[in-house]
Amino acid sequence: MFNYGYFSFDSKESLMQKAAEYWNPGKVSFWTEAGTPMVIDRREGYFLYDMSGKRLIDLHLNGGTYNFGHRHPELVDVLKSGLDYFDMGNHWFPSVARAAFAEQLVKTAPHTKYAIFGAGGAEAVEIALKTARYATKRKKIVSIIKGYHGHSGLSVATGDERFSKIFLADKPDEFVQVPFNDADALEQVLKGGDVAAFIIETIPATYGFPMPEEGYLKTCQDLCHKYGAKFISDEVQTGLMRTGVMWGWQGYGLQPDIFVCGKGLGGGIYPISACLVTEECGQWLVEDGAAHISTSGGAELGCLVGHHVMEMLQRPEVISNVHFVAEYFARSMQEMMARHSDIFVGVRQRGVVLGLEFDHPEGAVAVSRALYENGVWAIFSSLDKRVLQFKPGVVLDVDTCQEIMDRFDAAMPRARQLLKSGRRAA
Repeated sequence: MFNYGYFSFDSKESLMQKAAEYWNPGKVSFWTEAGTPMVIDRREGYFLYDMSGKRLIDLHLNGGTYNFGHRHPELVDVLKSGLDYFDMGNHWFPSVARAAFAEQLVKTAPHTKYAIFGAGGAEAVEIALKTARYATKRKKIVSIIKGYHGHSGLSVATGDERFSKIFLADKPDEFVQVPFNDADALEQVLKGGDVAAFIIETIPATYGFPMPEEGYLKTCQDLCHKYGAKFISDEVQTGLMRTGVMWGWQGYGLQPDIFVCGKGLGGGIYPISACLVTEECGQWLVEDGAAHISTSGGAELGCLVGHHVMEMLQRPEVISNVHFVAEYFARSMQEMMARHSDIFVGVRQRGVVLGLEFDHPEGAVAVSRALYENGVWAIFSSLDKRVLQFKPGVVLDVDTCQEIMDRFDAAMPRARQLLKSGRRAA
């Protein structure tokens, strides 16, 4: 019996049956067939415990949501103490929590003027796209092929048809895609003079973290300005020190007109996202502050947690640890690749953002399953299943780093077996 006080289940199997019946049959069957039927039970730091009792080191982090790990004690305390005074608040009125958090965010990007809050990354992207359309009085949005910016109405139209076609949101006339690392293709679209914005993740996550070529992002930003479009940086997975600096765009010498952040901003404790805009782009806030309304966006408890997340990320010891973890895995992955060069063929890395390349069309699917069986959870890229998304947290300690690599090494024979047998892991 699994008794959680508010609800109970006889077994993991009964939970899976009810999840398929009442929640999401597609996801339940997908992970069951993949051989990774995880149901997260207890969670603490960078460790997850399945209902079966199996312990896993979390290298998925739900896209960076658990940058500081699960239920970080400081953040839990902030939320608990915040409940003595705050609740969600009322989005219509000035708020001490929102004002303080907005100021803190803007100070990390002094060329921006306003922080506009949402409840999740997709909503922040919606705000960004609407803001660009307001500022330019144009409608067309350009994104990259195999990009991803969320699942809401506007944001899903910027992404791969894997997510848009099922909802009839693929290829709307005002949305255009160009190849990644091809500035010439972007310029050809921008020359039409009807583009509101080009939106891009600093390092495209769902595409498997391909790295931007030298000067590519800066050229894209400059081209946007040349042709009167806005440059939007999606920092939902690359922000919050994950690339070694607070915002991924800072490491490429950029100053985006608009950028969005989410996931780890709420520390995995309370959902919140933000869209930061320049003064020019944010003039709709002056003209009509109620042009975008979000009941849960900028919830005061979320602002309180987010404020503390930002304070933690700017501590010297955390910044130092990010660089230590990045260097540790850079060195360790080169050694591991030499040991397993028959299947492990490449590492894409910037900070603690890593994409591991395997020499098989679904190599990362097999590796994900093999790692799961060996006590590590890392997910393959949805849009390039050769690549494993490997996302260590910013406060990992050296013992856990070493345990990860030991388990990675131990999982490789199983990965070979899965690939050799031709069994799909998903």
